[in-house]
Amino acid sequence: MSEHRRKPPQPQGGGRAAARRGQSGLPTGRRAAPRGATGSPSDSYGSGSGSGAEERPYGGRAEARRAAQRSAGGRRRAADPGRSGRGAGPGGPNGPGRGRGRSAPPGRTRLVDYPRAGKYGWRRWVPSWKLVSGLCIGFFGSLVAVAGIGYAMVGIPDIQKTAEAQNNVFYWSDGSEMVSTGGETNRQIVNLSQIPKAMQYAVISQENKTFYTDNGIDLKGIGRAVFNMARGGETQGGSTITQQYVKNAMLNDQSQTVSRKFQEIFVSIKVGAKLSKDEIMAGYLNSAYYGRGAYGIQAAARAYFNKDAVDLNEGECAFLAATLKGATYYDPAGSPSIDPVGASAEANKRRAKIQMQDTLDKMVEYGHLDAATRAKYTDLPNTQSPRSNAALSGQVGYLVDLAKAYLVNNTKITEDDLQKGGYSIYTTFDKKKVKELEDSVKKVQKANIDSKKRPETDTHVQFGGASVEPKTGAIKAIYGGEDATKHFTNNADVTGAQVGSTFKPFVLAAAMTWGVRDPDLGPTQAQDERTQVSPKSLFSGKNKLKIKDYSGEVWKNEKGKEWLQVNDGDQSYGTPPNYQIDLREAMRESVNSAFVQLGMDVGLDKVKEASMNAGLKEDSLAGTNYPTFSIGTSDPSAIRMAGAYATFAASGKQREPFSVEKVTSKDGTIFTHETQTKEAFTKDVADNVTDVLKTVVDKGTGTSAQLTGRDVAGKTGTTDGNKSAWFVGYTPQLSTSITMFRYDDDETKKNREFLKMFGTGGQEKIHGASFPAEIWHDYMEQALKDQPPMDFPTPKPIGEVVNEPTPTPTPTITETQEESPTPTPTPSESLPSPTPTESENCGFFGCEDGGTENGGADSGGTDGGVTPSPTPTDTGDENGNQGNGNGGLFGGSTG
Repeated sequence: MSEHRRKPPQPQGGGRAAARRGQSGLPTGRRAAPRGATGSPSDSYGSGSGSGAEERPYGGRAEARRAAQRSAGGRRRAADPGRSGRGAGPGGPNGPGRGRGRSAPPGRTRLVDYPRAGKYGWRRWVPSWKLVSGLCIGFFGSLVAVAGIGYAMVGIPDIQKTAEAQNNVFYWSDGSEMVSTGGETNRQIVNLSQIPKAMQYAVISQENKTFYTDNGIDLKGIGRAVFNMARGGETQGGSTITQQYVKNAMLNDQSQTVSRKFQEIFVSIKVGAKLSKDEIMAGYLNSAYYGRGAYGIQAAARAYFNKDAVDLNEGECAFLAATLKGATYYDPAGSPSIDPVGASAEANKRRAKIQMQDTLDKMVEYGHLDAATRAKYTDLPNTQSPRSNAALSGQVGYLVDLAKAYLVNNTKITEDDLQKGGYSIYTTFDKKKVKELEDSVKKVQKANIDSKKRPETDTHVQFGGASVEPKTGAIKAIYGGEDATKHFTNNADVTGAQVGSTFKPFVLAAAMTWGVRDPDLGPTQAQDERTQVSPKSLFSGKNKLKIKDYSGEVWKNEKGKEWLQVNDGDQSYGTPPNYQIDLREAMRESVNSAFVQLGMDVGLDKVKEASMNAGLKEDSLAGTNYPTFSIGTSDPSAIRMAGAYATFAASGKQREPFSVEKVTSKDGTIFTHETQTKEAFTKDVADNVTDVLKTVVDKGTGTSAQLTGRDVAGKTGTTDGNKSAWFVGYTPQLSTSITMFRYDDDETKKNREFLKMFGTGGQEKIHGASFPAEIWHDYMEQALKDQPPMDFPTPKPIGEVVNEPTPTPTPTITETQEESPTPTPTPSESLPSPTPTESENCGFFGCEDGGTENGGADSGGTDGGVTPSPTPTDTGDENGNQGNGNGGLFGGSTG
């Protein structure tokens, strides 16, 4: 056995302490020298009795271990310099220093005593108060130094130099420049003496009531903003006027980062220390963005009221203070292209009025305005046109708005970013096609619409259109209205005009995709066990057909009245007595009764799903509580309708319409569009729908849309009261929708509504086959002039023939009648309104004594009507027909 493993002999009378001294190399039989007699630290603790049995020299085991460690520390390092806490001796496995690391050599002191020498266990890792206080002093000293350097390095912003935005440059699809706009410097600096006190007090009352007494910094707001950014959440602006002024002025760097936020803090501190409150107020009001491209109070006064800032009254000042919260949602003109629902003109007016009134109330509360003056301003002030840039006239303004809205809604680029400018925006718009579409509208408008000759019928006539490429979803052209600087609503986008019978292809697609339900099965089982429908399937074309639920029970409204669906002109289609007609012929002649019943058999939920799969947005779709959902009570935009029909043109492949290919800036390419394709319908379903819609153009209601040597598929549509008319059609290369309606867009009027078009353009009635189809034809002939003709795919047979009778009935209409889009009955302006009031007769559909209801239809013409209202009212004549033959909510809508 090796020596260092042999157990040392226990000294006589020494006990454990003597044993420990033996292990440490100390003599066991001698008395310790007096304290200080030797150089060994252990000598100072010895005492003896003179006999061989030495008394225990230490106060306890802990003192013995510490003494042994001190005496052996140097020797341990000398003996084993490369290892710590191992081997014999105090630092080895049998020594008191095991596993605790090295101690500083005698005579040397560590700069940072951590872990602490001479401490054991958890005390070794608890820092001393000297270390903690030193670190704190060093940390806060560093912060002070950094703050001092930061404060010294930043300067006070100069609005004249820094508050200028760059332009955005928009390009056509061929790479040529469309317009340079969006960041023009619409600013004129004015002195505080030219800014009304009411404007100053308005922003103080609403945003920073302690402005004149605070130091310009909101520490809580700063902490909240930094915390949010550190978490990756939304950034927050300055919460005092001083901080907002600094933020507005620092347009040379609008990045939202923690470092940027600290920079704003230093600048705000310096501004608060160096500038007077009046200088800060003037700087803020001259740098803030008020919407409509207006930076500064003077530009805002001109943009909204066409007056100088000094002439603003208290109400106008309170209104402009409201726009500082975000003009997108407070400009009374609205921003429907960015947010059709939340930023509509109506929503913005309501929001701005509430904010304006709140500001005026606070001005009174804080003593900045007397109650008598405040009482004068209970409504929004009148504002002028939101567009004044001549470069945005014609269609360009609509195109720019559409591209900007696409970026705001689909990328990380915000509206504020676009206002600051510096972007190159490459759009999908084809310069030639945009001009050709505009020319086609103007040609028809000039030849037919004369408001001077026919003021009662030809005023307020509007057209809209859009053209989408099926293989990509790129929007190639739009027609938004006469002039973007005069007519502010983009008629290619959201208008509220119902689409009528152009909705019927989605009913057919749903029937081919999911099929009709079995009336013999319960509701749950019927949803699962369906019969896919062939275009050869037969449905009744009878006028005043009793519409049934899929189970065979006559559908009744909430008042318990049965449904009678009328066709256009009160005409029945098919051979008596059943009047059966196949779906191809029903689409060709736009027979309401057949498609309303088909929609009920399939389920209106499936019809809605099919339309959304094609590309329509749910918020544009009417409710599915009434059978007429199938014949177009919804109001999608022209862009969405063109995109949805493009899905059929692309054999069921749906691609979202888009208007921007890419965006670049000084930092390089920051956005590139990537086309995403999803299968809305199978190829067999889509190609069969296309084949049926070809029939409409070849020899149905859409013959005026035929193109020379090209396959064309499309559908006409007109709505209740003849208030809108549509033609939507496509070739394999291009899908285009055209809408026409009458709508008074005078924003000063309340309760504006769509107007009838009986007699408009000298025609008895406007329908989809008239002016809309004519515009579509003229445009598409030019738009496709340089592209070779392409044929649609030959469809494969699909589904089963449902309702097949014996013998098969044939239509009763002659070929001449089938091809003529001209309405036959002549409506009269003296006929009752399509929005009737309650009467003793059953109602809106015209109730007979038996308690049945007729769905209305426009008398005459190829297009029936649908109601603009989702809530039925009741009226009717003694024969059970709704007044003037116009269908209301449950009325007709034929092509």
